[in-house]
Amino acid sequence: MNGIDKEGHPVCYNIYGVFADEELYKKTFGTDENRRHFLRWRFQLMEKGIQKLDLRPGGVTSLLQINDLKNSPGPSRKELRIAMKQAVGALQDNYPEYVARNIFINVPFWFYALNALLSPFLTQRSKSKFVVARPAKVTDTLLKYIPAEEVPVQYGGFKRENDFEFSDQDAAVSEISIKAGSTVTIEIPAEEVGSTSIWELMVLNWEVNYKAEFVPFDQGSYTIIVQKSKKMVSQSLEARPIRNTFINNESGKLILTIDNTSSKKKRLLYRYKTKKSSSL
Repeated sequence: MNGIDKEGHPVCYNIYGVFADEELYKKTFGTDENRRHFLRWRFQLMEKGIQKLDLRPGGVTSLLQINDLKNSPGPSRKELRIAMKQAVGALQDNYPEYVARNIFINVPFWFYALNALLSPFLTQRSKSKFVVARPAKVTDTLLKYIPAEEVPVQYGGFKRENDFEFSDQDAAVSEISIKAGSTVTIEIPAEEVGSTSIWELMVLNWEVNYKAEFVPFDQGSYTIIVQKSKKMVSQSLEARPIRNTFINNESGKLILTIDNTSSKKKRLLYRYKTKKSSSL
């Protein structure tokens, strides 16, 4: 369980890639008893999620399930097929109303064959809750349902484990739309000398130019280049937000500049905070 979605549903992540490890795979699915143990564990996980719900009238009464299929074994593994069929059938029979949506991410081509195999065991209501995202659309898909500050950083969101910089009070992420061929700036006030400014930003699918400068209020002082202008290109399908810090030695402001030189509109996500010197 990790975070909540935009409607308050607790989010449960199921990471199937761990079963690419042959030893773990055999230990989990190798025998009928092992598969029964896996199903019991899966039900216990579901029960823990249900405990987080508010089953009173008007409360949040269902979970959001995220199923990450990156590096997961394919449908050729008979034991996995059997376990998944049993899990789908049992969860549908015992917890039909406790799943708000089932999102499958990092979906490989073989998933469609597996989906066709499982489809006869699903009700139309269950099928209507399915959302499928190929690797290139993972972040976009998750952000459609989950706030950026609640999406784990490995999926392109801003949520980091044991993050002491951005607490609940200042964790919210803002969004700006950058038109094709246009530039936007973000100003971070840094009036108190010795303050530490911390910021994070991410552009979906990147392919923009980014730079950061500190501009003193004193016109006799020089602008400080914090980050030289550089082309930001997504090196992987799991690009993470940029995080940076700056301590100012005089009053001024930080200016972050994002230049969209592409022919497509971009979504800029960002947040920042300033810690006064007295709080360091």
